Amino acid sequence: MSLKWTDSLDIAIELCDAYPDVDPTTVRFTDLHQWITELDDFDDDPERSNERILEAIIMCWMDERD
Repeated sequence: MSLKWTDSLDIAIELCDAYPDVDPTTVRFTDLHQWITELDDFDDDPERSNERILEAIIMCWMDERD
């Protein structure tokens, strides 16, 4: 499966698995962007992200943690 920026929930699930002890509300967007682009299944242009996309991923990540 290849992940794109629009796959917020799938990215959030991958982040939950990769960073189980991280509280998503404390993650800086710069770190989040790097972590996402470093996911094995991520296959999109790193330059295509924006604040709205990263916020959506954080929201999904928070929901997955709960």
